[in-house]
Order: sequence, then C-alpha cells, then structure tokens
Amino acid sequence: MYSGSSDGESHEAATQRRIPPASSMLWVRNLRRYIGSGAGLGSEALMELETKRILLDIFKEKQQKSAEAGTIPSFYKKKPEEGSISHRVQRLAKYRFLKKQSDLLLNADDLDAMWVCLRENCVIDDVTGAEKMNYEDFCHIASVCTEQIGPKCRRFFSPSNFMKFEKDESGRIAILPFYLYVMRTVSLTQARIDMSELDEDSDGFLQPHEMEAYIRGLIPNLAQLRDMPAAFVQMYCRIAAHKFFFFCDPNRRGKACIKQVLLSNCLQELMELHQESDEEVTDTEQAENWFSLTSAQRICDMFLALDKDASGTLSKQELKEYADGTLTEIFIERVFDEHVRRGKSGGPNAREMDFESFLDFVLALENKDTPEGLTYLFRCLDLHGRGYLTTADIHSLFRDVHQKWIEGGNYELCIEDVRDEIWDMVKPADPLRITLADLLACKQGGTVASMLIDVRGFWAHDNRENLLQEEEPEEE
Repeated sequence: MYSGSSDGESHEAATQRRIPPASSMLWVRNLRRYIGSGAGLGSEALMELETKRILLDIFKEKQQKSAEAGTIPSFYKKKPEEGSISHRVQRLAKYRFLKKQSDLLLNADDLDAMWVCLRENCVIDDVTGAEKMNYEDFCHIASVCTEQIGPKCRRFFSPSNFMKFEKDESGRIAILPFYLYVMRTVSLTQARIDMSELDEDSDGFLQPHEMEAYIRGLIPNLAQLRDMPAAFVQMYCRIAAHKFFFFCDPNRRGKACIKQVLLSNCLQELMELHQESDEEVTDTEQAENWFSLTSAQRICDMFLALDKDASGTLSKQELKEYADGTLTEIFIERVFDEHVRRGKSGGPNAREMDFESFLDFVLALENKDTPEGLTYLFRCLDLHGRGYLTTADIHSLFRDVHQKWIEGGNYELCIEDVRDEIWDMVKPADPLRITLADLLACKQGGTVASMLIDVRGFWAHDNRENLLQEEEPEEE
C-alpha cells in the first residue's frame, strides 16, 4: 500500500515537470497575435487604438515641422528693457568689444612710423621719380613695421592687399596709394567704432539725435570748424546730419544704416574739413561743401529770409521767393503735395514747410543729378502719380517755364520743340512715356528736371554753348 502511494506521487510530479510554459504554447502565441491585430477586440477598443494611432501621427508631423522651422531665422527679437540685467550685460559686452577693436587700430604715431618705414625701404623709379616697392620690399617693410609698431599692423601687409594696387612692368607698387589705403581703413574703422558706441539699441542704425552727437564729437577735430560759435553748434549738427539721412535713408524711416553712412560720399565730404587751407578760400568755394560753416550759415540765412512772418515754417507764397522766384508755381504746388505734411489743425493754410522739409528741398535742388535728388524731383513732376511722364505732362510743366521766359524779355519759344528736345535727350525705353529709370539712365535727368521747374535752369541749357566758351578762357 505504501509502495503504491509512493508510485502515484512520483507519477504526478513527473507529469508537472513535463508541462511547458504558457508562452511557448502555440495557441497562446496565436491568441496574442490575434488580439494584437485588433481583430478580436470590440468596437470601443478598436476606436481607442485608431485614435491613439492618429494622435501619434499628428505628434510626429508636428515634430517634423518644428525641426524644419528651426532652420528659419527669427525676424524679431525683443530688446531687453532699459535697466534690466540683460540690458546691462549687453552694453558691457558691447563696450568691451568696441574697446578691443579700438586697441587694434593704429594711432597717429603708428601711422607716422609706418610712413617712415615705407620711405626708408622703398626704391625710386628712374623714369617717374615715384617711390615704389616690390613684393620682397613689401615683406621686408612688414617685418620692420611689426618690430617697431607691433603685430596690429601686420594685417595691412597681406598678399591680397599687395595685389589690390596697380603695378608697373617690374611688379612694383607705389607706396603713397598703399599708405593712403591704410589711413582710410583706419579712419573708417574708427568712425564705425564711434558710431557703434552711439548706437543705443545696437541695431546697426543711427537715429537723428545719434548722428548729431557723432558730428558734434567731430567738430573739435575738424580744422575748418574749430572757430564755430558755440551758439550755432546745435543748428549746424542738425543741418549736417540731415544730409546723411537724405542720402542714406531713402525710405524715410528715421534711421540710417551705419554701413551705408561709412560708404557714402557724405562722410568723405565731411572729412575734407580736416584739411587746413593755406590759401584763402572764397565763400563760393566753401558753399559747395554742404558741411562747411559757410554753407550751414547760408542755409539758415536763406530760411530766415524766406520766413517773412517769422512763424518757423514756410508757406507756398513764401517758398515762391526761393532762388529769386525762378521756380514755377506748379512745381511749388507739387512740392507741398508730395513732400510737406499737413498740420493737425487742418484747413487750407495748415500745410506749411518746416525746416527739415526745407533741407530736403534744398538738397534735392542742389543734387539734381544724384538718384536721391532726382527721385525727390520726379515725384513732383509726376502730376498724376502714375510713375511716368507723358507728352501732356511735359506740356503742362513747361507752360509755366515758358510764361516766365517770356516775362523775362526772351525770344518766343515753341513748347512742342522743347518737348521733342527733351524726348531726344532722354530716349525713353517706351516712346510714349518717360520713367524715373529713363531719367537716371540717360545721365541728363538733372538737366531735364531743371528745364521743367526753373526758368534759370532752362536758360542755362539754352545758352550752354556760350557758357562753355566763357569757361574755357578762365581755365586757360
């Protein structure tokens, strides 16, 4: 009995050891595969699976779009608030960067030492007598300058800089153009550093008060402006800064790009005042430079003389007296329509020209051959705002010139002949209309504009041959 019981237990234990795990059974694997496919689930479970799949696809699509959008640069970045920690850190970093760039510049003593090195190590051309250097001399001078001045002059003696200059048959360049290049590079870099220091929001643009501050800082270093009365400094800075914005801010946004200012002819014209003239310069010659003291005083005196009622603004009637009244009435009307803003009070007399608008007006008339000046005038000539001039527009514009011409005691004119002459001068792409691009391309846009707005300008064109003959003996 005991032996039989023992045999049963041993048989049951052996049976349990032979049962495989559930995961290895075929029916278990098939069941799991069946449930995983969703075929054996109810409608609610299937809906949840489908919803989960759709949301997962949407999430992956958004992730992909976000990754692609990350390569697009940001167009707007909020500026730090005044006095905040980020604002202070930004100003400190800007100060240290500009200080570092300033330390790398050559000062006046360094430039003098470089000029001495250039002259001592150059050769004299037997034919022209010019002081020149070949590439070996160039490298030798670079080593000497580096020893005397320091490594900060090394960047000017690169092979690419040597290749920028004109070479003679022996492969030599003149030392004077190279030295002037170094001086101009140092001057422009220093100007950029000074302007960047005044750029309060560090956006690469200068606002009017920042440009005026830059000019005010230059006055003590400009030889021809040292004797300027202290009471006139503010007005001078206002007049001088306005020319920069007329040429460097064509869209009238109220800020000028520092890079454009540095590359403009305005800065070069201003820097001409560094030179001290040994000979006496006439008022006419000084007036040709907008930034001279004589020119600034001339502009102020002109505005005050036109402002009969001392209101600080000019009416149409007052502006008609500009240039001894030679400008046509239709042009004055168009100037007020296009370039003078109406006052807040409204009414027929509310639109008057302030001093800033007067500066634009004078700059346009004195720079008619420039794209900026001609653009200003073309808006006035375009009577209907269509972007082009027709023969009817030319006839309407010249009618006032013709009237003043006859009142001045001149010979009778045929307006149609003048109109045809203007068409021959411009040679527009479209034979039926003249655009601003046509006036700029023909290189006579300033002359055409003068003929249509100023009887004196037409007289100068009509007598151009006589005027040229008078100028030739004076030059001889």
